[in-house]
Amino acid sequence: MFLLEPVGLGQRDNDVYLALLELRRATVAQLAEHVGGSQADVRAALAVLLGAGLVHQLGFAPAVYLLVAPDEALAALIQRRRGDLARMQVRVEELAQRLRSGPPRTGSAVELVEGEDAVIASVTRLQAHARKEVLAVDAPPYLGGQWNPNDFEITQLAGGVEYRFVYSADSLSTPLHVANMRRCVEAGEQARVLPNASMKMVIVDRHTALMPASYQNPDPAVRLLVRESALIDVLVFCFEAMWSRATPVVPGAAPDDVPERAADKPGLSVRDGELLSLLASGMKDRSIARALGVTERTVGRRVTELMAELGAQSRFQAGLLAARKGWI
Repeated sequence: MFLLEPVGLGQRDNDVYLALLELRRATVAQLAEHVGGSQADVRAALAVLLGAGLVHQLGFAPAVYLLVAPDEALAALIQRRRGDLARMQVRVEELAQRLRSGPPRTGSAVELVEGEDAVIASVTRLQAHARKEVLAVDAPPYLGGQWNPNDFEITQLAGGVEYRFVYSADSLSTPLHVANMRRCVEAGEQARVLPNASMKMVIVDRHTALMPASYQNPDPAVRLLVRESALIDVLVFCFEAMWSRATPVVPGAAPDDVPERAADKPGLSVRDGELLSLLASGMKDRSIARALGVTERTVGRRVTELMAELGAQSRFQAGLLAARKGWI
């Protein structure tokens, strides 16, 4: 557990803090024994904790250390950290303004971005520069071999930037990813699911984009940064085409919600429409369940009921009949 990392403290400081939290009060020797480190390392960590106002020292021979009430000490440290970050943000904006006011760049419309750090920096920078909208297709492969949450999106949504995401079936393969998608939707993201979406991309304000260098053999650590050009228009067109075919994710729809019935489609709920669209697109029950936020058993049971209502002999036929009836 690395509790103190967000407030700028290191692993050693964190270990000593948690040890003291468990021991209540202790000497340097007792802490060194508890954490399995040297007394010199413990003293260095205690000096940092004392400076941060997280620890009290009692006496000198030997000194005994105890924690300041965490709800008071950490709250003050968090507030101080927020102030530092706010000042840093102002400085960053000043530097960015200086860059924008400088001589115009004459570089290529397409730039190769290589390396995980460079890709992460590019994604962050693109979002930070967004003023109106971010369009994205979420599909593997991911940096480091696994998906990571985009917490910066929540901040941008709160600031009025519109986010539209198309999620592939593979991108919703873990409960954690689905939970984050739901969290973003609740924060204002417009999300849709398209099972076979594979054209991974991020487009900001329709003038800058980041995309894989190859869609045939995508390497997550190699991207193309595309600036305002005809290629941006093509990418926006591709995104809108996928968006029009994708199924919307409804915010706030919990597994036990009573679905709203569509007045012109007796017996069909809004959630049924989502389910049938995903079914017709070829998604499996497990992927549909994750996308809709329900259990796989619930999906299987409702598919069986809808097949009976439609008079369908197969899941694929159910999708076709639903489309023919205008249900999806």
